[in-house]
Amino acid sequence: MDTYTAPRRRGRPPKELAGYSETRELLVRAGVVALTEKGFSATGLDEILRSVNVPKGSFYHYFGSKEAFGLELIDRYAMYFARKLDQFLTDESISPLKRLQDFVSDAEAGMGRYGFRRGCLVGNLGQEMAVLPEAHRVRLREVFADWEARTTKCLMEAQAAGEIAEGADCSQLAAFFWIGWEGAVLRAKLEGGPEALRTFANVFFAALG
Repeated sequence: MDTYTAPRRRGRPPKELAGYSETRELLVRAGVVALTEKGFSATGLDEILRSVNVPKGSFYHYFGSKEAFGLELIDRYAMYFARKLDQFLTDESISPLKRLQDFVSDAEAGMGRYGFRRGCLVGNLGQEMAVLPEAHRVRLREVFADWEARTTKCLMEAQAAGEIAEGADCSQLAAFFWIGWEGAVLRAKLEGGPEALRTFANVFFAALG
């Protein structure tokens, strides 16, 4: 049976036909890369646009403002990282504490693939709180809270398995982990090597024993 096809309108083609989604995705990916290496203040919009060959005047065709663009980058990175955390922290074939250790090892390997130039987008932006829009600050706090909640759940499972002392406060341990881990990631970028990551991980896991 024949299907009905709507007649094509004259004028500007629909956004999808004009490659709108593809170009918007290129901008998001380029923005995420830039912010994992530098940060919001140090990353110029022109630099991101040039990297994907998008004219400066076209930016507002894809995003209403730089603030909206920044929120999209935070959300995209948060989604990616939440999937990564779940990949490791919910793997019931592995003991709970080993899941967190495997995440740490994978993160070190990931930084190593880029010569320790790329860190954590959320951590980088967290250092710029004074110059960020309030909407960014709120979203960053929400992302950190989400990561801590996922980590708390894993640590509670480790506690139930006898890997962590019964009286330990798993939510505080999770908060301590992310405070220390983000600092270690920053130091690893500064030094161009994994020593800070390993030092923090060794001390953190030794303290749980």
